[in-house]
Amino acid sequence: MMRASSLSARRARRIAGDGARIEAFLEMISAERGAAANTLEAYGRDLTDASEFLAGGLVSASGNDLRGYIQDLARRGMAASTIARKRSALRRFFRFQFQEGCRADDPTSQLDAPKSRRAVPDVLTREDMARVIVACGEDRRLVCLVELLYGAGLRASELVSLPVSALPRRRGGRWETRAITVRGKGGKDRLCPLGPPALEAISAWLDVREEHLPKGEAPARRAAPYLFPSRGAAGHLTRRRLGQMLDDLALNAGLSPERLYPHALRHAYATHLLQGGADLRSVQTLLGHADIATTQIYTHVIADELAELLETTHPLARD
Repeated sequence: MMRASSLSARRARRIAGDGARIEAFLEMISAERGAAANTLEAYGRDLTDASEFLAGGLVSASGNDLRGYIQDLARRGMAASTIARKRSALRRFFRFQFQEGCRADDPTSQLDAPKSRRAVPDVLTREDMARVIVACGEDRRLVCLVELLYGAGLRASELVSLPVSALPRRRGGRWETRAITVRGKGGKDRLCPLGPPALEAISAWLDVREEHLPKGEAPARRAAPYLFPSRGAAGHLTRRRLGQMLDDLALNAGLSPERLYPHALRHAYATHLLQGGADLRSVQTLLGHADIATTQIYTHVIADELAELLETTHPLARD
């Protein structure tokens, strides 16, 4: 009994020590690299999982210990992409330990990465999008949300927290420019051009936006900066509420709710640009992707369409 109690106490101390180093790491990537809250949460979750698995502790883990952990993830049936993400968290964590002088080596240097392949998204067609826009009806806020997701390729987090100050100025009922400034991942700003339908949707929503500001001085003050205000603690529409709105919209448009979610509209934006003749580099810039490899996933959709075209039109393919 005493031995079990002693082991339990040592395990608690080890986990607490790991927790302090994990917290220091998260503070570093938040302060120095501007990591988003979702990124910090994912890193913290992944590193805590590794700490709980490793009997000797995460900070003092060897390369063999980490290989055992990665192998266990595979045995749990985790996807290769998930394992790759957890391995990336470990690599960044141990690089930080090395730079801080907490380790004299990097045990992840010889850690093999699982091969992962990005899944090609199920992209909404132009016809699907036409039905979605019609299904919005006279709901000005919903029309504006859809136009910014599909017409500007915004991420859900970028959309719901979009400040009114990001919009171009209007004079005499006309927009001075046709673009909005969006704060993306890592705190990087990018310029997102808007087409006439999106600008019209924003104008229509602004005409009634004040009617949707929450009552009460404090809630109204919190919500005032945002294009899509809410009475919630954040002051703006939440991603969860946005998802619920799209679920209802999908049913009204005759689509499965599983196909209509915020990122699906961003996928459609990118794919339809490429189908229309846009070059990959331009689409990368518009999406705010740091790595063009992330954008290249959409070329698979185009390639599949071209292959089908070849099979149905070329005389040798038909034979």
